[in-house]
Amino acid sequence: MALGNGSIVTEFILMGLTDQPELQLPLFFLFLVMYVVTLLGNLSLITLIVLNSHLHTPMYFFLFNLSFIDLCYSSVFTPKMLINFISKNNIISYMGCMTQLYFFCFFVISECYVLTSMAYDRYVAICNPLLYNSAMSPKVCSNLMLGSYLMAFSGSMAHTGCMLRFTFCDANTINHYLCDIFPVLQLSCTSTYINELVVFIVVGINTIVPSLTIFVSYGFILFSILHISSTEGRSKAFSTCSSHIIAVSLFFGSGAFMYLKPSSAGSMDEGKISSVFYTNTVPMMNPLIYSFRNREVKVALKKNLSRNRFS
Repeated sequence: MALGNGSIVTEFILMGLTDQPELQLPLFFLFLVMYVVTLLGNLSLITLIVLNSHLHTPMYFFLFNLSFIDLCYSSVFTPKMLINFISKNNIISYMGCMTQLYFFCFFVISECYVLTSMAYDRYVAICNPLLYNSAMSPKVCSNLMLGSYLMAFSGSMAHTGCMLRFTFCDANTINHYLCDIFPVLQLSCTSTYINELVVFIVVGINTIVPSLTIFVSYGFILFSILHISSTEGRSKAFSTCSSHIIAVSLFFGSGAFMYLKPSSAGSMDEGKISSVFYTNTVPMMNPLIYSFRNREVKVALKKNLSRNRFS
């Protein structure tokens, strides 16, 4: 890296989760176990959905995409994070950092809209069951997923495109374990006004639209459930939605805690801890939530295990 005003940064140094040497090895094994559980959990769920024809429904189509996104999402930064725990030179190239930022934004935004599509699916299933087959046809489901990925593509292109126009001077140390938007913005020696405006617009759209859709969907769902006369019917309806509500709460709650608060050196350090929740914990928890709280998934798992045992 050449130093001085107007210099070009060719690499960044990631400070990582902590600078305490005695914690590096324990954290390496902790996050390695979490990553392996994430890979196995999401791959298992994807395999179950593909192999079992009774899971070829709109709800499991969205769950398949959610597991695929979580699998890719955690793989964007976790391998580099693990290497940095046991390496003294926590260096990432400029293009490597921008690539990581792009895919990080892409999969985060994708997950927002997949969770939104899942909420809409539950709304139609509970509030308009007679119209479910037509309202959630394969074409509609495919279009919802296509729209999710297009929104993710446009949002990540906006963030990364604006970041590429920055000039980074002497500072090249990122106070994070990944190339996230705000930690990288802090290194710029040019005005960050445009980027902050883009962040405000893109994050606003990709937070408000999914959040409103989910809240409205569950408002109608709750209204319909309360009008179900039988206790068994209400219990079944609540059970159908509970897994999704937990997943949405974990993802949006931890993300909001990270981004919807004033930034400072202290809050950035706190942000690194809270970001572990939505970058590492949520992708690990989603397959567990949908497995343990979903009867159809448990039945499919038992069926496949017994088939393998006697084959």
